[in-house]
Amino acid sequence: MAFNGKTNKRFMSQINVTPLVDVMLVLLIIFMITAPMMQAGIDVKLPEVGASAIDTTEEPLVITIDSDRKVYLGDTPVSSKNLRGKLAAISKVRSDRMVLLRADEKVPYGFVVTVISDVRKAGIEKIGMVTEPVKKKR
Repeated sequence: MAFNGKTNKRFMSQINVTPLVDVMLVLLIIFMITAPMMQAGIDVKLPEVGASAIDTTEEPLVITIDSDRKVYLGDTPVSSKNLRGKLAAISKVRSDRMVLLRADEKVPYGFVVTVISDVRKAGIEKIGMVTEPVKKKR
């Protein structure tokens, strides 16, 4: 109960929002710090090349091959046998679909070419390779 400074002992009708603002600022800071940490993905060491970026207007489908030759469609693990079937189903829905291939630099070239072949056989013609830009030596 709060009283204003007058002698007639009336209650104040104002709400004190200072504690609410303090809590909201603390929550905002916590979410700003933790949000970048919540981005999960497959850890892949991409090769470095000096190429320009691909301009796309649509959200591409990402296929990732990690250093253990495990294939992921987005973030979902997919066996090599099922990859072509899943991609064929996706290409039926959208024929102009683009696939970006992220392969670890330790994966043998032959395995990457096999995955590219499966993508082509599924009916997807647009394939892009994801790489890291070359770091400038100082």
